[in-house]
Amino acid sequence: MSKKKLVQYSIALTLLIETVCIILRYGFGLESATHTASTIGVITFGVRIHHGYIGVICLAIAFFYRKKKHIIIDLLMLSGAGLLFSDLIHHFLVLWLIEGNPQFYLLYR
Repeated sequence: MSKKKLVQYSIALTLLIETVCIILRYGFGLESATHTASTIGVITFGVRIHHGYIGVICLAIAFFYRKKKHIIIDLLMLSGAGLLFSDLIHHFLVLWLIEGNPQFYLLYR
């Protein structure tokens, strides 16, 4: 995949993921601090797993295998960028503007 296409698809995926996050948060009233703390929070020993973390892992894997010309590497880069940038936009743009707090906590309270 060309770099231009990769950037375009990453932007589109970022916007799609962020739209889903906004719908879940403000349309359905779901918040990770209250709705996942008792399930996922127990499994992760109280550490909050932001989707941006998964994006960083995907990008790191793609970086180490970047010499291979394979669709999986492109998909890792695409999904990694979409997840990472969506998480950054969600916390440091959307939540900060709407809630007055980025709510980027490392642990469940």
